[in-house]
Amino acid sequence: MNTPSPDKIGTTDQSVDQLHQGMFGTYLITDADRREVTAYRVSVLTLAVAQLGFLVQWAWAGSTWIGPWLVLMAVALGLALHWIHIYLRPLHQALRLLWLLGVGGGIALVYQAGPTQMGNALLAQPLWIIAIGPYFAALTGLGFKEFFCFRRLEAVGVTALVPLLLMLALLGVVPLEKQGPLWFLEAVLLLVMAVGKFRLDPAADIGDKSVFQELEQRRRTMR
Repeated sequence: MNTPSPDKIGTTDQSVDQLHQGMFGTYLITDADRREVTAYRVSVLTLAVAQLGFLVQWAWAGSTWIGPWLVLMAVALGLALHWIHIYLRPLHQALRLLWLLGVGGGIALVYQAGPTQMGNALLAQPLWIIAIGPYFAALTGLGFKEFFCFRRLEAVGVTALVPLLLMLALLGVVPLEKQGPLWFLEAVLLLVMAVGKFRLDPAADIGDKSVFQELEQRRRTMR
């Protein structure tokens, strides 16, 4: 989320709070804000690396022991959705709920097929996509947020490829076992997006805090 140029207080040191002019007044970018942005970016990077590792292992060694990668992916996306800055609170909560439902579907898959046979069960019965689909819907939401706020082309790939590939598999048009190269492409695009975020000023990810403050004030007034 892009912000106006800051007026810095006292010094140009990044560790010092920065005063910005927002839509509804001035606001400060603090050290705590910057730590949140770092946590978000590290979470997205971890998610991208975990997804790429998951795909590499599946391609080279089969789907028997993909569980640890899936756990890391689930945790990383959950943390990213915790730290992400989205103006609309209901949308933020919806993404968290989708993540939770998707993780629940994954747990159900583990319970049904066992931790070493998750991949085989998913290939044999694509209807499991419905159970784990909300997780990928949350991932799609993260990609859309990155495109909407920063116009990152790689984010378009993440946003478009994930739902398209799952839908094609669910409908039986292109089975999951034949989608490998496209999933690798999506994972690489996610990694490029994640690495690229570390070149941005933290204020870009924080967005206009005056909007957050105004929306929170309205929410409290309506109680």
